[in-house]
Amino acid sequence: MITRSRAGNRLAAIALVMSLAACGGSGGSGGAAGEEQVLRYAPQLFPVSLDVQQYPAEEAVQTAVQQGLETLTVMKDGQAAPKLATSWESPDDRTWVFHLREGVTFSDGSAFTAKDVKGSVERLIGLKGSLAPLLASITAVEATDDRTVTFRTSAPLGTLPSTLSLVFIGQGDKVASDAYWQKPIGTGPFKFDSFSPDDKVELSRNDTYWGAKAKVAKLQILNMPEISARITALNNDEVDVLASIPPDQVAEVSGVDGIKYGIGPSFNYYFIWFNQNNKPFDDVKVRQAMLHAIDVKSVVGDLFGDLGTVARSPVTQAVFGSAELEPYSYDPALAKKLLAEAGYPNGVTTTMQWPLSGGPNIRAMAQAFISSWEKVGIKVQPQEKERATWLKDFAALQWDMNLQTNTTGTGDADFTLNRLYTCEAKRMGYCNKDLDSILAKARASLDQNERKTLYAQADKIIWEDAVGLFPVDLKNNYAVRDDVQGLEMPVSGRPDFSQVSVG
Repeated sequence: MITRSRAGNRLAAIALVMSLAACGGSGGSGGAAGEEQVLRYAPQLFPVSLDVQQYPAEEAVQTAVQQGLETLTVMKDGQAAPKLATSWESPDDRTWVFHLREGVTFSDGSAFTAKDVKGSVERLIGLKGSLAPLLASITAVEATDDRTVTFRTSAPLGTLPSTLSLVFIGQGDKVASDAYWQKPIGTGPFKFDSFSPDDKVELSRNDTYWGAKAKVAKLQILNMPEISARITALNNDEVDVLASIPPDQVAEVSGVDGIKYGIGPSFNYYFIWFNQNNKPFDDVKVRQAMLHAIDVKSVVGDLFGDLGTVARSPVTQAVFGSAELEPYSYDPALAKKLLAEAGYPNGVTTTMQWPLSGGPNIRAMAQAFISSWEKVGIKVQPQEKERATWLKDFAALQWDMNLQTNTTGTGDADFTLNRLYTCEAKRMGYCNKDLDSILAKARASLDQNERKTLYAQADKIIWEDAVGLFPVDLKNNYAVRDDVQGLEMPVSGRPDFSQVSVG
């Protein structure tokens, strides 16, 4: 096998990578025959934990965990496809039966059975985390036999196959233990060797994997918070793969010798929510005024270039169920008129929060919006917060406006719309019973064409109610060393490294 060369003391800022170089093989880009390949990935965000059931919607956690744990289904072209389950059917409108793959074992040699699915799903539901609304109608998970799992629901749940693409299966009798998630044992192509918070995740090939074996012997996921350090490390051959390169840094990796750069669609987007529990955002005219005051097309073009397109729906155009709606016109005079009609002829004063390092050009976009709002009499105090503080305040609804990135994890509109915009969700004080009825019908339906039509109706309601400002659909981008082969950046932004090779 082949080991990558390591550059020496080039950057004090990336001591982490240099320490890894010291313990790995060396000796030229090709390496000596018989040495093991190591693939090194430096993501934009490092996982806070490997407990993917505690953090089921965190992209960084999902990306790390999916290298070693698997799901019953995966999403392909907007449809659920087999993974640990080979097939499934709905014998009646409140039952789903999933048939499990034979010959699958965990990396420690123990057999994978229906009891592991039951234990994993039940713990996820019991934690009542961010995926809980998608699974709320499940009343029972039955290990019918070793190869069959039966789900009982209180109402029709047509979205279950797609939702299960985000439910990672661990060892059913161990998943409730915090210790298990320090080094989880899964059925995937890699096995976890170690997890050092704020440092690195180390994995090695699972030679007993049921599917195609991983091409590299070892995978390292490295924590390098600064984009400049990540790019320097890539240029110095200290990192093999980067993702989520900000628009203003693309020139550092695109067209550079020794580096390949790629771009593609994604499920990621920005939104600004208005807290409708607070005045003045309980008035739809104020919310609409906020949207008409922004020249979104110009801001997106200036800040994102090829890495963003003006949004036309509350979910990106890559998502199943997205509509193609007309963006709000840039009309400052209309914005002032709407404010006056709402009882605010002299404008309003409010605040907007966003997380530090929360996404590409997030601060610049916030500043551009704030400047535009001021021109129509809307004074917005910026509140950029450390991520932990922002998360706490966001959950407690301690904000007037909230700016952040988001993703539709399954690629199905249900994941976003039913989690975030129902009355029951209570995310920002918004409640529309007509919307709830449409979303409930879409979730229950087994007819994809009907679901698509219903989601288009739901998108339009959210859009016209000005629940939020949806400025930009983001694109995925990545950069790799030119001897990295086989990397495909999926629309989810969560790469599978099992079929990637080096050299």
